[in-house]
Amino acid sequence: MGGLDELAPRFSLRKANLQIDSIGESVCLIARSLAVVGDRWMMLLVRELFMGTRRFDEIRAQTAMPAHLLSIRLKRLEEDGVIVREPYKDHPLRREYRLTPKGKALYAVILSLRAWGTKWCRCDGSAAPAVNVVHLSCGEEVGSGTIHSTTCTTTAGLPGQTALERSCNLSRQSS
Repeated sequence: MGGLDELAPRFSLRKANLQIDSIGESVCLIARSLAVVGDRWMMLLVRELFMGTRRFDEIRAQTAMPAHLLSIRLKRLEEDGVIVREPYKDHPLRREYRLTPKGKALYAVILSLRAWGTKWCRCDGSAAPAVNVVHLSCGEEVGSGTIHSTTCTTTAGLPGQTALERSCNLSRQSS
């Protein structure tokens, strides 16, 4: 009767149990989603693509990710169908990254994470957020947990945008 010490080996977290690939085969849809975008860097990459950052060096500058990690994460997102690489220069060949429809479907997740962070992750509540969500039609900042401006009901946007993308846009806080 050694108490908790006897149970410890049964509940130890081995590296093999924490591999993202293994949770991707789970019947749990949350686990499967996390296998694609659950890494802390993945959603930052998706955020950057929503903000119009498309090129490797620009993404690296905005996220401060080491180049080898960024390269691995971008390849993973491409393999999972969240992004595509498209050429923007022929000589030398240079590519930029764009969200696929699967990637664009993460927009609501980005807004939800922002709202959660606004409520629970601000140290003193006085710091301005680094990223704002603004309504495209009127330019008013969209409040946490909402996707519409309080003063404008227009949802005009660009062709091919979802209703959510037409109504909101991520933008960096100007310093």
